[in-house]
Amino acid sequence: MGLLIGTRKGLFAFDDQGALHGPFLEGWGVYHAVSHDGVVYAAANSPFFGASVQRTTDGGETWERAEELGLPEDSGLTLNAAWHVEPAGSRLWLGCDPGALFSSDDGGVSWTANEAVLTHPTRERWQPGAGGMCLHSIQVAADGTLYIAISAAGAFRSDDGGESFTPINKDVAADFMPDDPYPEVGQCVHKLLVHPEQPERLWQQNHCGVYRSDDRGDNWVRLDKNGLPSDFGFGIALDPADPDAAWVIPEESAANRVTSGGRLGVYRTRDGGASWELDSEGLPDRAWTGVLREATSFDSYGVYFGTQSGSVFIRGHQADGWEEAASQLPPILSVESGSWS
Repeated sequence: MGLLIGTRKGLFAFDDQGALHGPFLEGWGVYHAVSHDGVVYAAANSPFFGASVQRTTDGGETWERAEELGLPEDSGLTLNAAWHVEPAGSRLWLGCDPGALFSSDDGGVSWTANEAVLTHPTRERWQPGAGGMCLHSIQVAADGTLYIAISAAGAFRSDDGGESFTPINKDVAADFMPDDPYPEVGQCVHKLLVHPEQPERLWQQNHCGVYRSDDRGDNWVRLDKNGLPSDFGFGIALDPADPDAAWVIPEESAANRVTSGGRLGVYRTRDGGASWELDSEGLPDRAWTGVLREATSFDSYGVYFGTQSGSVFIRGHQADGWEEAASQLPPILSVESGSWS
């Protein structure tokens, strides 16, 4: 089990033997970190140095910042934060606030802004959510399709490697827009995932519900009126071996962003979202905390999440319940399965 844990005060990591290392990048807010081909990349942000991508090849002994990360002057946009790094073969993708997508073909040394996202014809209808206009979800499906999600703009699909993007928000609610509750764009997606073995199946936790698509996002089915205590939450996790399994962690509401019912309640479906059941064996009975959009992860071994109160929990797919793997860390921004060497 290897995990990369981004916090408001640096990066921590579990190695494959379960030993905790860190903190690294002390003082930086690590919104997301990922390992790829022996390199760890961190989307790291500082009030003094701004948004950056940092990389290490020696287990955190030394770090190298990417060349200047910025947006074209003629875009009229200012780079606010680096949110998510996603490897795809030899290419790296980076999602940023304000609704910006970058790519790197030289191992993260330099980054190029994606023109199709910067100049998308619907962009004037995008609005920042509470966390800014963050491009937080980047998924490259097994069939090569590229998906992104932006708060609050919605989900988009690219069938041509990022040359163009089509909105895929049909039947996804935007309850905060009463004059047009099902717009083409403007939905506040909190997290979007593609199933690793079934590329046409997508899942999302939205500001307004949980959804599943079985046709690459062309149509969505809402899933949160059948066992979940709330339609609001951030993270979502899947089981690579079972496309019908998913986990979410509902929160009270947009106005009260703590776990529902005063407990750390994780809910699981094993029937594609037709029903949900509480899956909280081993978790605290009473808790008023939150789990952010990047703080849930999964792999072939299990499911992982971290809380704003600084705990990391692990559940093996074959296990009977959850185990607390770490506590008293700084507020956790992200958890990602990945090796640390």
